[in-house]
Order: sequence, then C-alpha cells, then structure tokens
Amino acid sequence: MWFLGILASISATEVLIGLVVFCLLFIVLRKRTSQGSPRIPGPRGYPLIGNMLEVGKNVHLSLTRMRETYGDVMMIRIGTMPVLVLSGYETIKEALVRHSEDFKGRPDIYIFRHVSDGQSMAFSTDSGPVWFARRKLAQNALKTFASSPSLTSFSTCLLEDHVAKEAHHLKAKLLEVMLAKNRLDPYLYLVVAVANVVLAMCFGKRYDYDDEELVNIVTNSEQFVESTGSGNPSTFIPLLRYLPNSAIKKFKSYNQQFTCFLQKNVKEHYETFRKDHIRDITDSLIEESQKQKVDAKMKTQLPAGKIVNLVNDIFGAGFSTVSTGLSWSLMYLITYPEIQKKIREEIDVTIGRERKPRLSDRSLLPYTEAFILEVFRHSTFVPFALPHCTTRDTVFKGYFVPKDLCVFINQWQVNHDE
Repeated sequence: MWFLGILASISATEVLIGLVVFCLLFIVLRKRTSQGSPRIPGPRGYPLIGNMLEVGKNVHLSLTRMRETYGDVMMIRIGTMPVLVLSGYETIKEALVRHSEDFKGRPDIYIFRHVSDGQSMAFSTDSGPVWFARRKLAQNALKTFASSPSLTSFSTCLLEDHVAKEAHHLKAKLLEVMLAKNRLDPYLYLVVAVANVVLAMCFGKRYDYDDEELVNIVTNSEQFVESTGSGNPSTFIPLLRYLPNSAIKKFKSYNQQFTCFLQKNVKEHYETFRKDHIRDITDSLIEESQKQKVDAKMKTQLPAGKIVNLVNDIFGAGFSTVSTGLSWSLMYLITYPEIQKKIREEIDVTIGRERKPRLSDRSLLPYTEAFILEVFRHSTFVPFALPHCTTRDTVFKGYFVPKDLCVFINQWQVNHDE
C-alpha cells in the first residue's frame, strides 16, 4: 500500500517529531473541547496518518458508513488535519444556512494555493470586506450578462440566447459524428458546448468542437475536480509535499494551462476595450477596474491583474456543475426510455416541432420540468462540496467547534438517503 512505502522511507527522527506534534495537537484540541460541551464523536486515528486507513480511496462511501456509528456530526483526522464531517440534510442546512457566518470560510489547504496563483475567490481563505466586494462585482457582472434582454425576439434573456445558439451547434455536431462513425459518445461534445456558453458570456466568443486548446482543457478538467473535491494525501500529510507526486504535478500544470488560456482572452479584451460598447463580463470588469482608478475615494478592490482570477472563478463555477448535470440527465434518459418518450410527447403536443422549447414555455411543460428537478434531487454532481472552514469558535448541535476547523459536507450521503 502507498502509505507503507512512505512510512518505510521516513527516518526515526521524523517519526519521533511527528508523534510529538500529533500529541500536542491532541492536547490542544482536547482542551478546546472541554469547555462544558461534549467531545465530538469519531473514530480514533493513528499518529501521522490519522483515519486515512478507515477513509480509504472512496471517501464518500467510507464517511457514509461511519455516519451510522457516529452520527451526523463527526470528527475524523486525515493525516494531521482534524476534519469535521457533516451529514444529513437538516444538519447541513443548519450549518450552511442558519450558521452560515460560522461556516463560510475556506481552510488553508495546500492544493488550493495552486488555483489562480492562490488568488481565487472560491478557494481563498480570505472572507473579509475586500473579498466580499470582489465577489459582489463578479455576481453583478454575471447577473447582468445572464438576465439582460435578448438580442432576438425568441429568447427571454441573453443567457437563453447563448444556450439556444450553442444547442444548435451541438445538435449539428452530434449528427455529423453519428453519421461518420455510426456510434456516439456525447460526453466530450456536451462539455465543450457548456464551456462555449460560459465563454460566450465571459469573452463573447465560442470555439469549434475540434479546437485543440479548448478540448485539451475540458478533457483534463476531471483532474481539477478530483483534486479539489476529495483532496490529495499531501494536503493532509505535509511531509508528502517534498516527495515526488505526479498528481500534484498534473494539477499544477492544468491550472497553469487554464490560467494562460484565460489571460490570453483577457489581454485581447484590454486591447479592444471601448467604454461605449461593453460586450461581455470581462469588459464589465475592465470598466469597473478603470472606474476605481479614476475615483480616488473608491477603495481599489479590483486591480487589473485580478480580473483574470474573477473570470477563472466565474468560468469554473458555471462549467463543471452544468456539464455534470447534463451528463446525469442523459444517463437517466437512456436508462429510462419510457421517461424520454413522455418528455418527447409533451414537447410535441404542447409546442410542436416547428420550433425549439424556450424558457417561457416552462409552465407549459410540467413533466419535463419535474424530470429536470428530479435529476437535481437524485443525482450527485460531486460527492463533497468544496471544504468549508469555521470562521470563529462556535457551538453547533451542542458541540464546541473551534475556529479554523476544516469541514467536509457529505453531499453524496444526502442524495443516497433519498
């Protein structure tokens, strides 16, 4: 096993140091949990590796099994890092909604430092006023170019325009591939289509389905999701960061490649930017950045160099989840052809085949909408949300939870229960 080889390469001095550090962490944590609150339940761990043996590779399955013994609020250790695991719909809702201020932080996780050179809003440990201001700017820009009036009379908003156009290109590409190969794996084309919708909003452009640069980025995006979603051993055992690690190397390479791709597009926007013609999200952010330079009273919350980081966050937030959601939808339709038939019949009877369904048709297609909502409810896009972190000492479900504690949200378990 991988950890036995690692332990065999560690000297006796390093083991002794590790044991001392582990004992000190245990003493400190025990003192902090003895303030009139019961100790958070969880399995005992081993020095240096914590509960990594019990957790194994399929983290979501292991933690779901542990939940049966320890409950919805559980403490484990992955390596030397203590982790609070929250399971159950009501428990997760209470943490992220009713106690949102307590659990809104991000932990200082090693792998996150390589996303946008450590300047990503989504992965940053910062949750202060400047972070909030930049987040609001990004949200406003996204909202503006999603809900703005359509350029045509057929769509209700600009986002629907982009989706409708890309759906036309996707349909043509799938037919082309099917006729040429007499078989079809739609996943790659589906992912490129979603990326093109986000790129249209961010940069006002789309790429061909055979574009080598874009295809390379979207096909390697799984490395990013796997590393940030379930973590990497070197995140939790600092010693491993100094050993050869192909996963970390690939993760760094992917982030550099993706950042270069975005920087190239942002640079083009700076070169062609016009105040009287704001074309997309990137133009909107450039305009905001220039306003702050002119107005001395405004805090400089968006330097020019930060724009690519905001675009990175917007692209990442819209790309992966939507691609996964569409993939689940296709899987369910293929698995249950009777549902596919009912959806087709509802669209044919209500709208006909003369035009494509529109967002304004939503109320006319109750069965189709019910299917989409059921996919969201029943499927799991990623087993875990991005790790959270407590921003202050708090009491949750009767347990004392210290500040800066890493928190895993077991999303897979919620859907599995249902």
